[in-house]
Amino acid sequence: MSHAWMPTSPCGDGCLTTGAPTVGLPRRILRYSAAVTMVCGALLGTPMLLVLHGRSRERLVRTIFRSVLRAFGVRLSVHGGADFLTAPAGRGALVVNNHISWLDIVAINALRPMRALAKVEIGTWPVLGTLVRRGGSIFLNRDRLRTLPDTVAELSDALRSGSLVNVTPEGTTWCGLASGRFTTATFQAAIDGGVPVRPIALRYRLSDSRETSQPAFIGPESLIASLRRVAALRGLVLEVHVCPEIAPGRAEDRRSLAALAEASVHSALGTVRIPAQPRRRSVATRIVPDATAASGTGH
Repeated sequence: MSHAWMPTSPCGDGCLTTGAPTVGLPRRILRYSAAVTMVCGALLGTPMLLVLHGRSRERLVRTIFRSVLRAFGVRLSVHGGADFLTAPAGRGALVVNNHISWLDIVAINALRPMRALAKVEIGTWPVLGTLVRRGGSIFLNRDRLRTLPDTVAELSDALRSGSLVNVTPEGTTWCGLASGRFTTATFQAAIDGGVPVRPIALRYRLSDSRETSQPAFIGPESLIASLRRVAALRGLVLEVHVCPEIAPGRAEDRRSLAALAEASVHSALGTVRIPAQPRRRSVATRIVPDATAASGTGH
């Protein structure tokens, strides 16, 4: 059952941009084949991951996720974050990002492999669910509110022990042209664990710099439908902006910490939030280019 506390998004088919170039059927089949081969190889290589440690294991996992992106024809464009990408293992941090697509988690792990806080449904997904489970994910049951404190405590323990954990605090996917508010609960884990928060901003665009919502995983569509749409796109670019970390103690409470992280993501993307009319239990928001940053984004 659904609860009023669960984040919702008004995004649906009507949010999908049009006019994106596509590849032919033979190229799409090749992409499916390459992706399946890559993921199956990763699953078969799981015993090797148990043997490898430190940088060697991280390089292998990063290579797997980057190969999945290449298989689908996605080019990764990374901005900033040299300190994050080269930081030694064993320093915990809560890594948060805006949530648009199933590609998000692939991109984050293509930068640095890490654990994730994921909804329990993802663990049942074919192939990707297996990778997420074997990656040490912490699962959140959004249908059972009383389990939330235990999940936050588990997340805090993981952070305190030195793990990087990826969380999508919007709680659900948006189309990318609109976004949701960062919920506060998981930020308590960063405070309790005494670790920094590292915001990461994601944007999907085409090779001609037009922003696109085609990769979004929104509404009631199935994962297969979203996979088909991504595999058909030509020239898809996934922009990743690694923002400066928010040090422990900078925010006085989880609400302030969530607000700082959310503002950091919008600053990196050069967007501002404009409230729209409430829709059901959520408030839709429209994102428009900020006048002071639009010239540098090409949008």
